[in-house]
Amino acid sequence: MAYFSNVKKINFEGAQSKNPFAFKFYNPEETFQGKTMEEYLRFGVAYWHTFTMDGSDPFGAGTMSRQWDRYTGMDLAKARVDASFEFYDLLGVPYFCFHDLDIAPEGSNLKETNQNLDQIVGMIKDYMKDSKTKLLWNTSNMFTHPRFVHGAATSSNADIFAYSAAKVKKSMEIGKELGAENYVFWGGREGYETLLNTDMKLEMDNLGRFLHMAVDYAKQIDFDAQFLIEPKPKEPTTHQYDFDVATGYAFLQSYNLHDYFKFNIEANHATLAGHTFEHELRYARINGLLGSVDANQGDPLLGWDTDEFPTDLYSTTLAMYEIIKNGGLGKGGLNFDAKVRRGSFEPEDLFHAHIAGMDSFAVGFKVAQKLIEDKVFEDIIDNRYGSYTEGIGLDIVNGNTDFKKLEDYALGLNEIKHQSGRLESIKSVLNQYLLQAYAER
Repeated sequence: MAYFSNVKKINFEGAQSKNPFAFKFYNPEETFQGKTMEEYLRFGVAYWHTFTMDGSDPFGAGTMSRQWDRYTGMDLAKARVDASFEFYDLLGVPYFCFHDLDIAPEGSNLKETNQNLDQIVGMIKDYMKDSKTKLLWNTSNMFTHPRFVHGAATSSNADIFAYSAAKVKKSMEIGKELGAENYVFWGGREGYETLLNTDMKLEMDNLGRFLHMAVDYAKQIDFDAQFLIEPKPKEPTTHQYDFDVATGYAFLQSYNLHDYFKFNIEANHATLAGHTFEHELRYARINGLLGSVDANQGDPLLGWDTDEFPTDLYSTTLAMYEIIKNGGLGKGGLNFDAKVRRGSFEPEDLFHAHIAGMDSFAVGFKVAQKLIEDKVFEDIIDNRYGSYTEGIGLDIVNGNTDFKKLEDYALGLNEIKHQSGRLESIKSVLNQYLLQAYAER
């Protein structure tokens, strides 16, 4: 059956279009450096938010109107697959992502759960034969069930460590079968509530051991997906071990995993960690660790992970600036780990939300291209740090000095002159580029 019978194929119609079911700025066929916009942005749909979320929150029941929700159990799982590929086709997205339990329900034991997964994976595989939409990444849900109350790989219970390993093994096999280009490790409960009952060293050592086992098994089955760590500072635990990119990078280096992992960076997680989205992208980029992106945004008035669809053009522009400077996302993509608001409960709202997000990143892509082409930020930064290109600054950079030589130099200084950072002017220039991009449409 058709689950979205009121929606036709979403096409690019340009900035002047009034059609709510059309792209205004995202033109998948427009080219940049030999790649189409579709190939460069690599948009993905999050299965969990789009097809399983019911709109419930801690204060109220679900609100979403979804025709497939009249089914239960495996019938519901199969209906969601039907609906999902209809949605991908209408939206024209190249990728989707899922957790294992998004696509199939848990059984009474792990064996039955795996059998349920096998049925649905076979169904997805059949759909993928005739669909352009591929699997960007998959992962394993090790946070919802009460068994993970104390974590998964970092659980105080060795049986849960073993159970979690079995789940990831199965998920990696699914990823290989469906041609996943990445595999994500999000430590939903890999953290602690209090240090008063926590052996931090053992838990972190166990997490390192777990990830090394995953690397080893990927080699055994010839699963060549890029492994990704997704940082988050809190929620559901008070402190999570993959707090942000910097913390995650230190962990990877400490456990000799940095050659096997990159980062899947989520905008809302960045702000929860007290960073900007572009900060996390920049930190990953300059260390060669920018792998993929969960594209969303948080609400600055709310202190939790609201997972809103991205519509902030400043954020999408500065994000795309980092991604372009990175040479693109390689095997990664822009996955909309975002959900429609509780009051946006009609099926059509799923299209409006994705269109808004895709258009917002398309605008950011175009503006970032122009900023880089005109060397706007590069010229500002080169000028600001010009003192390191000659004289004592060049000696510092080249390692040709020491504290004694620097003291001698400093004693001879009569006056130190600074130049303005001109932040207000720089933001004004950014505004100019954003407004000019819209005017040119």
